[in-house]
Amino acid sequence: MVNRQRAQWASAVCAVVWSVVVLWGSPATAASPELKGKFEVLKGEVSTHTPGKVKLIEFADFYCPHCHRFDGEGLALLQKEFGNKLEATMVGFPVIHGKLPTPFDMYEQAKMMGKGNEMKAVLFRTIHTDKVTGVLDRSLREVLIKEVGLDPKAFEEGMASGKPAKIFEEGRKWGERIKVQQTPTVLIDGNIKAETIDPENLKLIIQSILDADKKK
Repeated sequence: MVNRQRAQWASAVCAVVWSVVVLWGSPATAASPELKGKFEVLKGEVSTHTPGKVKLIEFADFYCPHCHRFDGEGLALLQKEFGNKLEATMVGFPVIHGKLPTPFDMYEQAKMMGKGNEMKAVLFRTIHTDKVTGVLDRSLREVLIKEVGLDPKAFEEGMASGKPAKIFEEGRKWGERIKVQQTPTVLIDGNIKAETIDPENLKLIIQSILDADKKK
């Protein structure tokens, strides 16, 4: 059962060509002898690591079912395992064709108002559990905004400013720069790109980084 679950995680991705693909990770050359797992160290990308804490960036599409699953299961496992030693953030990277960017803008606006994680969970649930895949119009947005505890008027004013859309676009360009080809894709500490989203592989990478910190 465990092996089957790991195989499912290794293949759970949405492709940029808007089809589901299987991501088979191959062993990568480690950044240092202490680091373990399957990953690629990205040339030209600067490490954002601070001792004792690992930063995980999840490039994800709100309309991608595998992103929904990873966020609710895989990421939850990692957060339970590492607690405040893991700082996880999502960067919107759309791969599903024909969808409006509204959820991504809503997420960025909620992040600026201190409710990013709450909005992310609500948006994933709305799209994948409640099956609301059409336009998130203003009346529906108001319900979701209130659900996460934010003021709809202030929220919509922030959306109208264009700042969330700008942040989203910057994140999308970042993903293109590091050649994100499927979602979810995980980037660790700014320059370590995980070759599989299997939580066991991610745990191995993260733990080896934290263990290396202890030796310094």
